Amino acid sequence: MVITQATITNLKEIVPLFDQYRVFYGQSTNLIQAEAFLKERFENKESIILVASMENQMIGFTQLYFSFSSVYLEPTLILNDLFVLPKYRGQGIGTLLLKSAQDFCEKYNYKGLSLETAIDNPAQKLYEKLGWEKDSHCFHYFWSAQ
Repeated sequence: MVITQATITNLKEIVPLFDQYRVFYGQSTNLIQAEAFLKERFENKESIILVASMENQMIGFTQLYFSFSSVYLEPTLILNDLFVLPKYRGQGIGTLLLKSAQDFCEKYNYKGLSLETAIDNPAQKLYEKLGWEKDSHCFHYFWSAQ
């Protein structure tokens, strides 16, 4: 198993994984929109996608978005997406993807990584095991324009 940084040349391979990730979160399957969305991220250099591959098949990914900390005056990354195909879960692939994201962050001098997750997501134990700290001094809010 190997973790690599995806490029636009990997788009067709990533789209089915990305679509399954969205379906997991209650969205309707839409390969055309998924491809257009990822293509735009690649073309505009708006995210980093790290993929896990085994025997030349992509089996998981994480997507990092760029952000900044005004307080620390440094760039940060948002770990927005993490997905492993169901038949490969429980084999440490999520751990490797998270560690690869941490390594990427350190290599390119980002302040750190942030993520949000559902209150009942069992992956919280994994995050904490890998050194992530749960924010206890603030709340997360979202306003929707739609």
